[in-house]
Order: sequence, then C-alpha cells, then structure tokens
Amino acid sequence: MSRTVALGVWLALFAMGKPSVVHARAKAPQRSAWRRPSVRAQVPVARSAVWPRKEVLDVAMRVYRCGRAAGVFDGPLLTVIDYALPSTERRLWVIDVPRRRVLFHELVAHGEGSGDNYAVDFSNEPGSRQSSLGVFRTEDVYRGSNGYSLRLSGLEPGVNDLAMERRIVMHGADYVSERAVSALGRLGRSWGCPALSKRVHRRLIERIKGGSAVIAYYPDQRWLRQSRFVQCTLVRVARR
Repeated sequence: MSRTVALGVWLALFAMGKPSVVHARAKAPQRSAWRRPSVRAQVPVARSAVWPRKEVLDVAMRVYRCGRAAGVFDGPLLTVIDYALPSTERRLWVIDVPRRRVLFHELVAHGEGSGDNYAVDFSNEPGSRQSSLGVFRTEDVYRGSNGYSLRLSGLEPGVNDLAMERRIVMHGADYVSERAVSALGRLGRSWGCPALSKRVHRRLIERIKGGSAVIAYYPDQRWLRQSRFVQCTLVRVARR
C-alpha cells in the first residue's frame, strides 16, 4: 500500500470515529442530572405558598404596620391565626413581611371553652379556658409543664391583656396533629393557648420570639371597630 493510500485510509477511519467521541462528550452533563441533590437544596425556604384569606391579611397587615410605626413590635415577622377557620385546617401563618414570604403554615389549637372544631367564644377571663382574640407581642421562652414554650403579652385592654396572668403561651402538644384529626374529627384543645404541633413548635418559636407581632383574628365586629391596632389610634397618640 502506498503512503498516499495509507494516509487516506487513516483519515477515513478518523472521520468515522470522531462522531462517537463528540457524542460521548455531549452525554456527560446528563449524568450529573441524576446526582442526589445536596442537603441544602432539599431544605425548603417556605413550607407553603398558601396565604391567609384576603380580609384577614388586610387586617393583619394594618395591625403590623401600625404597631411597627408606634415602636411596639421588633423585627420583620408577623404571625397570623385565623380562628374563623376550623381546627382541622392549617390556620396559623408566620410571614416575613419585607420579603413577602410565608415561613410557616401550621395547625394550631384553640381553647376547650371556645368550641369544638370551630372556635366561637373568646375570653380574657382567668379560668375560662377560652382563646383570646386580638394583638399580642412575643416575649421570652422558658421550659414549663408543656415543655419549650413562648410567653405572649396581650396588648389590648379588656380583650387579651390578662394573657400573662392566664399563662397563655405557645407550646407544643401531641393533640395537634393529623393523627388527632383522624381520631377526633378535630384537633384536641388547650386551656386557651395557641398550641402547636410538636413536629414544628420549637423551630417556629425560635423564629418569632423576642418582640414580634401576633394577631389572633376572628370577625368580631366590636373588636374590629374598637381595636387601637386595627383602627391605628396608637400612632396618632404617639405623635401628640
């Protein structure tokens, strides 16, 4: 075979083999798509994109902005409880207001004196075992008979200002779970505390402790008309 013919055969073989090399390189990135995601990638920023009902969110944001303007609340977080919803629904939200993000969306119990699946009665009275409406401020944490718990200051006279005396706190409870709903047709009930699932209560409390806003909503027209936060008379008083 002449040198010219041999060179031609070699070039033909090279040309035939080249596509297989290119094809192998093109497939390489596809293999990385099957790699297990990192732990960081598996941790969601927010558990749910579901927000409170519009009328509830409107009131809650009015309360939050008023309290921030008056210097009552610290930090960017707002906790909303919608007691107009049944206990079988997730009716507690923790919202990062500046970032417009829902950080938690969870089940929450009401007091046994307030009703069964639906809360219909509310009180500020010691011994009533009812939930209280209105605006609260989160305070410090402690470990008590219900484990890791968060103290709440009630900020509305006659509505919830005896929360400390009544020991109305956020804590975890076994009766706040999907299992309880399956067994009872509702959540178990507290003695007035907004009790949370033990699956999440510690993480949630750690996020909102130390001066953030909590609003326990119910469409009680008297409260909505008279609340210093809903009507925002706090700011007008502070500016006099």
